[in-house]
Amino acid sequence: MDKKYFHNARLIYPTEIVDNSYVYVEGKQIISCGQGGINVSSDTLQIDVMGNYLSPGFIDLHVHGGGGHDFMDGTTEAFLKIAETHVQFGTTGMCPTTLTADRENLFSVLDAYANSLVLNKKGSTFLGMHLEGPYLAMSQRGAQDPKYIRNPDPKEYRSILTYSAHIVRWSAAPELPGALEFAKYLTSKNVLVALAHTDAIYEEVVEGFNHGFSLATHFYSAMSGITRKNATRYAGVIEAGYLIDEMDVEIIADGIHVPAPLLKLIYKIKGADHIALITDSMRAAAMPEGPSILGRKEDGLAVIVEDAVAKLPDRSAFAGSVATMDKLLRNYINLADVSLTEVIKMMSLTPARILKIEDTKGSISTNKDADLVILNNQLQVMMTIVEGDIKYQRKGIFNNE
Repeated sequence: MDKKYFHNARLIYPTEIVDNSYVYVEGKQIISCGQGGINVSSDTLQIDVMGNYLSPGFIDLHVHGGGGHDFMDGTTEAFLKIAETHVQFGTTGMCPTTLTADRENLFSVLDAYANSLVLNKKGSTFLGMHLEGPYLAMSQRGAQDPKYIRNPDPKEYRSILTYSAHIVRWSAAPELPGALEFAKYLTSKNVLVALAHTDAIYEEVVEGFNHGFSLATHFYSAMSGITRKNATRYAGVIEAGYLIDEMDVEIIADGIHVPAPLLKLIYKIKGADHIALITDSMRAAAMPEGPSILGRKEDGLAVIVEDAVAKLPDRSAFAGSVATMDKLLRNYINLADVSLTEVIKMMSLTPARILKIEDTKGSISTNKDADLVILNNQLQVMMTIVEGDIKYQRKGIFNNE
């Protein structure tokens, strides 16, 4: 039905939770919301939330795959299946993310994104592409393929942005030759510039921030901390992320990439208004543990998934996350002792603000998109609503009147 009425809900706002509340939706938009209830017409689908939580939808700024597929597969099927996988875990919007690749493979991924936009009827909304690389520091490459890593090339990145109008963010290392010009150009095109896989020192990050690097990609992962050269200590990217108040950070809050003490420290210094929780998940998300592939199925990196994380086959390093957004929610509350409202903000309103879409997404408010998640008391996803459409419902939970 085009009209939906959610009632008897514990409504999660950015600063409070209000019991016995409702949300009335027409089409893709929230028409009204508040405490108590309203009378609705007989052609309205009424859903008794039964005292469970009604949350704004989760926005994942950084995701590579899930359900056995990776965006680097470069197929429409992969895009659709990944969106359908993550919507089951409360993700209502996502930024499909690339790995370093050659031009042909990158363009096939961008083509697949464009083709999937119209066909994506069952999954999370695509909010724009995120390019991770190829302008990265070789010393901090992590699981990125070194043969594609290079310095920013104006002719190349300008042609890529000309080829696709769907790129909304790009992650790179700010210390590379040409990186400041790269950031300045992307900012002029309203593309979010993030620092990633970087060995920069504090001064280089500050200069990068002044040229447009405003977000730290997977904070603590693949970036420099304090270093020592010729007896002199230099603050790194991590310290810069803390010291630059306006710098936003994103965290893989699986409890493995960033352990509990650091989750607490990041929150203590940056606060929920500058933290976005991300999955950074690869194709093995929502799949059984065992062998998998990071990147393209044809020639990607072989990995092993065990202990709820992807590792290099020799277990020498992590090779990707297999988290889903609902796990990030429970982890941050349990590991860092942060309130539900604050963690939900890090999964909804803050990422929406970072993408500059907070006028339409990120919180439950009149005239915003009806991106909603129903959570039980154990913070498990019972239902996911994307722009007014029920995309996932746990079997046997709600009696839709």
